Amino acid sequence: MSTVSVVAIRIVLAEDNALLREGVRSLIEAQDGLELVGIADDYDSLLGLVEAEQPDVVLTDIRMPPTGTDEGIRAANHLRTTRPTIGVVVLSQYASRAYALSLLEGGSEGRAYLLKERVADVEELVSAIREVAAGGSVIDPKVVEALVAASSRHARSDLDRLTPRERETLSEMAQGKNNAAVAASLVLSERAVEKHINSIFSKLGLTEEHDVNKRVKAVLLHLGAQQGHNSPS
Repeated sequence: MSTVSVVAIRIVLAEDNALLREGVRSLIEAQDGLELVGIADDYDSLLGLVEAEQPDVVLTDIRMPPTGTDEGIRAANHLRTTRPTIGVVVLSQYASRAYALSLLEGGSEGRAYLLKERVADVEELVSAIREVAAGGSVIDPKVVEALVAASSRHARSDLDRLTPRERETLSEMAQGKNNAAVAASLVLSERAVEKHINSIFSKLGLTEEHDVNKRVKAVLLHLGAQQGHNSPS
């Protein structure tokens, strides 16, 4: 009987807190199918490691030297342009609305935002790594709650107002696709997709938001609904 070899997901870890860095390193190294290929503790060394190692996934803290503000988010957005196939999982101590919007403004594909408290749940962390490696997205439920609360008190009922085609369109958007890609997937014209998206924004009460924020918030509302639907009662 022949055995099928599984190619490990290659990971670069970026974390400036030594204790947390060692803890996450140990977790990753204990998992089958994951391979830690480099560790960085600041923004510049992270980008250097990515260029040298060409990982499948970057697992990074949001705040690192040199400024200790949003290096992880900036790295994720930089890689969106320079290395779009690399998935990024960002870890934050806070359910920050601003950070989430910034992370996802270029699309949700291959991106995850988790609170650091989730690191203790090995299965959840590994699942997020595998998801972004496959091009999917994971948003911490607490982050979704914060964005949903900021968007609309009636967000869930607003989603119920969407037509089946609008739901399909929103689902495609949640995969990080632009209008052209959504149109191709649903076999629609781009003009039809634009009309559906504008209708989605209107029904979700997002018409007054900045263009980027409208798209991101609509996707997060969708993801929040999916998480609620999949949660055990």
